[in-house]
Amino acid sequence: MLLHIKNMVCNRCKWVVKTELEKLGHDVMVMRLGEVELKNDASPEQVGMIEKKLHEFGFELISDRSSQLIEQIKTLIIQLVQDPEQLEKQNLSDYLSKTLYKDYSALSKLFSEVEGITIEQFFILQKIERTKELLVYDEKSLTQIAFDLGYSSVAHLSNQFKKVTGMTPSQFKSLRGERKPLDEV
Repeated sequence: MLLHIKNMVCNRCKWVVKTELEKLGHDVMVMRLGEVELKNDASPEQVGMIEKKLHEFGFELISDRSSQLIEQIKTLIIQLVQDPEQLEKQNLSDYLSKTLYKDYSALSKLFSEVEGITIEQFFILQKIERTKELLVYDEKSLTQIAFDLGYSSVAHLSNQFKKVTGMTPSQFKSLRGERKPLDEV
């Protein structure tokens, strides 16, 4: 049985979901961001219990195809931002189209209608959140961050950062600002 789960955006999320499903007596076969494959089918009562338990941790079961597709788009974008080497090979629209086997214009239209922002805007928000994370951890220079996230220059990243956050990366770094959880972006 395949479950689609909203707000499952990191390895810690995967661990929580797996732990809770196992506590409920389910054998987890495959675990991916946004998806869990159980060894056996769950009864409607069991699905209700799963839904209730996951909701306690801020997760949500997704049953309709449109919502599942949107969560897949978000998950792929989050994965790209965490490991942007994939984007060096192709642009975002091609990557999403090929991975999801859907026309990008259809994906874009659905995403915009449901989320109220474009896929590209969501991608930028994720890159800015990743920039904040890297600035707080002080592991890389802004030049390296810009390069890693696929920006054409530090100025481009800085301008986008200021547009989204209202401050420059340097101002943010000096404040050690609050990060939004990925599922709230």
